[in-house]
Amino acid sequence: MNTLHDTKSVQESKFEIQRIFLKDLSFEAPNTPNTFSEEWKPEVTLNLETKSNRIKDHMHEVVLSITATVSSNKNTAFLVEAHQAGIFLIDGVQDSQLHHLLGSVCPNILFPFVREVISDTVTRSGFPQLILAPVNFDALYAQHMEKMNSTAGSQTTN
Repeated sequence: MNTLHDTKSVQESKFEIQRIFLKDLSFEAPNTPNTFSEEWKPEVTLNLETKSNRIKDHMHEVVLSITATVSSNKNTAFLVEAHQAGIFLIDGVQDSQLHHLLGSVCPNILFPFVREVISDTVTRSGFPQLILAPVNFDALYAQHMEKMNSTAGSQTTN
């Protein structure tokens, strides 16, 4: 028997990209023009961070922030920081699924956009192209959850 209650309990889940946008971009090349005349021996340091917040009801903003610092000959050649954001409609999912979508799936969607912004900015600034390797956001999310669970476990046992 199909009642209104049965129909509501079999709610379909929704995941839709509403908008993808560049929220912030910063580039610094503190040692130019000297950097251009030196031998290019790049050393890349990369920092990644993901944040999310509920905008309203089932709308979430996810921001993937990447900071790449490139040094050559022990001097900072350049530093580029980009915050790529997306607004996602997520409805009809359990909390655990929601956390996975916000912490892994959404950053995976945003990464190609921020990688292109960083590569283009670096090239337009006169430096050799910087191509960021793919990131396994599922593994990063799993590590984060494991760390959170172990922290919660150690707090309850103390």
